[in-house]
Amino acid sequence: MKKLIIAGGSGFLGKEIATFFASKFTAIVILTRGATETKNGCRYVNWDGKTLGPWKEEFASCEVLINMAGRSVDCRYTPKNKKLILDSRVAATRILGDAIAQSPCPPKVWINSSTATIYRHALTQQMTEETGEIGTGFSVAVAKAWEEAFYASTTPNTRKVALRTSIVLATHGGALVPIVKLAKIGFGGTQGKGNQQFSWIHCADFLESINFILENDNLIGPVNCVAPEPVTNAILMKSIRKQLNIPFGIPLPKFLLEVGAKIIQTETELILKSRNVLPQKLTDAGFKFKYTTIESALKDLI
Repeated sequence: MKKLIIAGGSGFLGKEIATFFASKFTAIVILTRGATETKNGCRYVNWDGKTLGPWKEEFASCEVLINMAGRSVDCRYTPKNKKLILDSRVAATRILGDAIAQSPCPPKVWINSSTATIYRHALTQQMTEETGEIGTGFSVAVAKAWEEAFYASTTPNTRKVALRTSIVLATHGGALVPIVKLAKIGFGGTQGKGNQQFSWIHCADFLESINFILENDNLIGPVNCVAPEPVTNAILMKSIRKQLNIPFGIPLPKFLLEVGAKIIQTETELILKSRNVLPQKLTDAGFKFKYTTIESALKDLI
């Protein structure tokens, strides 16, 4: 493989992807709202995420596009932030589709970020790509619009995969960092009722799954990028306390979470929604997870 383009490659997962694929591509181009420059072995090319510009010339010789662009959902869902969250995802996806459609040599594969949050709140029913039930609410509406923009583009020579990713667990970024901090100061008990399912994936498996998708032409459409064993919030917090050798954690009921969310400017949905998702397409295609249990993942990360 020659050139990889990562849109939104300046964020936590974008940086992980760039590092992981550094030895697998001869060139990595990161589309960024920052300055055009070369650093850490990557070429950073400026774009605004919504209009065509000189950056589109990069698609004249590109094997793979991975789109991770989108405003962080770790914020209060004010009308302004809701618009930024939605517009940043849909606009970037649409304009990338336009760039590919105009390219004389379009990428063979386009992996577009999506989210496992697209499925409904589910305590007992496990969601696969085939049987999963789409939910309702703001986050689901964003996910649906995101995927609709992705599939609406006319790119007949490019295989398209919508990566429905769950919570990616890593040492230096993502959701695990603040949760561990809470446990260390004594608030490592259940959050809300504690029965909500927590779909997760170790960062190493997240990266390997992307590589697996690139190598398997039969994988198209939505792909759940999650570990095969979701756990309840209660089990997650218990496993974190065990790994930290902390015997007890103060539980945080919903009303306290609401207060805390306002203080730190985020939303309780990120903690309280039950994401009960399985990676059916990946496992059926033969992908082997290194970290199949939350205990093995936390042992490696904490």
